[in-house]
Formats: sequence, structure tokens, C-alpha cells
Amino acid sequence: MADIIDPLDKFSTYKDSQASADRQTQLTLLRKSATLYVGNLSFYTTEEQIYELFSKCTTPEEGGGIKRIIMGLDRNTRTPCGFCFVEYYSHAEALACMKYISGTKLDERIIRCDLDSGYRDGRQFGRGRSGGQVTWVFTPL
Repeated sequence: MADIIDPLDKFSTYKDSQASADRQTQLTLLRKSATLYVGNLSFYTTEEQIYELFSKCTTPEEGGGIKRIIMGLDRNTRTPCGFCFVEYYSHAEALACMKYISGTKLDERIIRCDLDSGYRDGRQFGRGRSGGQVTWVFTPL
């Protein structure tokens, strides 16, 4: 029965194209990471809303909790562009949030969470030509 259902804490196949590390090194970093990438956010979602939702899987009384939230910004206009990073104090909390919160609705959008190898300055800006996130949408003929 366990073979039929995919585990919720499985690493995605996404590879950060901007990272200089090879895939094996990235997987090693992900196994210890306490950072989540959160995608498909509404441009109107606030840090407070993210904190409210993502703190549900934390245990601040045991020294855990959310360390910080970094909102994704359009490089040119400095406005939110649909993603953020959530840093926790422990890998276990990040994993729990990834399992239980990914796929839920926030601001009428289904959000997606994935472990991230770690936030570095500059990653808060979208990677599109205009500075925002780029989404490819397939439209059948």
C-alpha cells in the first residue's frame, strides 16, 4: 500500500539553475535545509498572512519557529511577485510545513512549497527579464 502513495516530504525534481553546486551537493544541502520556497502566491499576500499560516507547524516553546520571511520582489518596482522564502530554526519544522501546507489555499490560490538549499541575498528578486517571476502557460491549439 505504501508504494501506491507518493510521500509528501519527497524532494522535487527542480534544480536551481543559478546554483553553482551539482545535483548531489544540492540534495545534501536539502537534507539539512530549514528554508522553504513558497510559490504561486498572490501578489497581494502579506508577510503577516504567511506567518499566520506557516507558524501552524512550529513549536516556539521548544526553541523552534519561524526565523524570518523573505518576500519575493520584482527587481524593478520592488513589489511582491508571487513567491517567498520561509526560514525555520529546524529542518524538521520546515519538512512538516512542506508536507502539510503545500497544496493549501492562501488568498484564493493553491500554494506550493518546496525545500530550498538556503537563501542568499539577491534571491528575493524574480528572475524574469522584467524582474518578476516568469510562468510559462501552455495553451492547447
